[in-house]
Amino acid sequence: MTAASTPSELHNWQRRFFLIWGGQVFSLLGSNLVQFSLIWWLTRTTGSATILAASTIVAVLPNFFLAPFAGALVDRWNRRKVMIAADSIVALVTLGLVILFWSESIQVWHIYLAIFLRSTFGIIHYTAMQASTTLLVPKTQYSRIAGLNQSLRGALNIVAPPLGALLLGLLPVHWVLAIDIITAALAVVPLLFMTIPQPNDVAVNGNAVTPAALWQDIVSAFRYAVKIPGMVALFGIAMLINFVIAPSSSLIPLLVTQHFKGGVWHLGWIDSASGIGVVAGGLILTAWGGFRRKMVTTLSGVIGIGAGVLLLGISPSNMFTLAIAGAFLFGFMLPITNGPIMAFLQFRVDPGMQGRVITLLESFATAMMPVSLAMAGPISDRFGIQTWFVFGGAACILIALASFLIPSLYQMEDQPVNSEGESALPAVGASMPLPPD
Repeated sequence: MTAASTPSELHNWQRRFFLIWGGQVFSLLGSNLVQFSLIWWLTRTTGSATILAASTIVAVLPNFFLAPFAGALVDRWNRRKVMIAADSIVALVTLGLVILFWSESIQVWHIYLAIFLRSTFGIIHYTAMQASTTLLVPKTQYSRIAGLNQSLRGALNIVAPPLGALLLGLLPVHWVLAIDIITAALAVVPLLFMTIPQPNDVAVNGNAVTPAALWQDIVSAFRYAVKIPGMVALFGIAMLINFVIAPSSSLIPLLVTQHFKGGVWHLGWIDSASGIGVVAGGLILTAWGGFRRKMVTTLSGVIGIGAGVLLLGISPSNMFTLAIAGAFLFGFMLPITNGPIMAFLQFRVDPGMQGRVITLLESFATAMMPVSLAMAGPISDRFGIQTWFVFGGAACILIALASFLIPSLYQMEDQPVNSEGESALPAVGASMPLPPD
C-alpha cells in the first residue's frame, strides 16, 4: 500500500502531477480525433438522427451501469496501474477499428461496439485520474486544477475538429484513427516512471474484489453521499438537465448537414467554437473563482448552456455565424457549470470515497439520457432536426431557474464543521476542510 501524499511530497507536487497530466493531454487529443472521425463517418454514411442518437446511447450506457463499479474498483486498486491498463485497452480497441476500416469491413455495429468499449474504459481512466488528483495536488489548488482541466478539454475541442477535418481530407479514416494509438502510448510512458499515492484507508478496504464487496462499496458511497445536504437534489437536477440537453450534442452533425447544408469543415467550426468557449470559460473560472456560493455559479452556467442550445435551434439556415455564437456560449458555460461541482466534491468528499461518489454522480446524471436520446432521434427525423434544440434549451433554462428555489441545493456547501474545522458529517478516513468563501 502507498500512503497518501505527505506535506513534503505535496511541496513539490507540480513536477509529478504535470508529467502525468501532460501525457493525458496527448491521449485526449487522440480520443477526440477518433470521436470526430467516427461521428462524421456515421453522419455521411447514414444521415440518420436515430443512428447518431443510438451511438450516443451506446456511449452513455457505461456511465449508468458501470460507473459506480468503476469507482469502487478505482478506490480499491492501484490507480496508476488502472490508468495504464485503461489507456492500453482503449488503444487496442482503436487498433481493431483501424484494421476494419483498412480492410473495408467496417459496419455500424462495429462502431457501436468500439464506442461502448472506449467509453467503458474511459470512465475507469477518468475516475482514477480525478480521484488521484486530490492526493497529488494541494487542497488550495483544487479549484484551479478543475478550471485547468476544463480549459484543456476546451483547447482540445478547438484543435481536434479542424485537425480531424484536415486529416480526413488528406488521409483514409484508418490512418487518422491510428494516431490515437500513438497518443495513448505517450500517455502511458510517464505513468511507468511515476508514483501515485493511494488513500490511507485502502488497507481497511483491502484488495479482494468480489461482487458482494463491490456492491457494499457502492451502497456505502451512496449512504455517504446522501448524508451531504443538497446532494440528492443535485443528483436529481443533473438527471433532468442531461435529459433535455444530451440529445442536442449528438444531433449537431445533422444540424450542420441538413439545416445549414454544411460539410466537415462546418462541423469542425461548430466544435471549435464550443472548444474556444470552454477554454475561455475555464480561464475565467480559474481567475475569478466563481460567486461566493458555488451553486450560484453552477446554476448560472446551466442557464447559459440552455441559452446556447436554444440559439443553435433558432438560428436561420442562412445565419451559420449565429449558430457558431450559440456553440461558443454553450462551451463557455460548461466549465462555469461543472468546475464548482468538481471542486466541491474534491473538498468535501474523503479521498477514499471520491472514486465512488464521483461515479455515482456520473451514473445518476446519465440515468435518463438513453430515454431522451431514444426519443430525440425519431422526433428529429419526423419533425425536423431543430426541434429538440429548441425544446432542450428552453427546458434547461427553466430547470435552472427553478433550482434556485431549492434551499438544500442552493446552500449545499454550508456544511456544519467542528472546532477543528472538519466536517461534522460522517466521513471515511480523515475529513477534509471546507474551502473558504
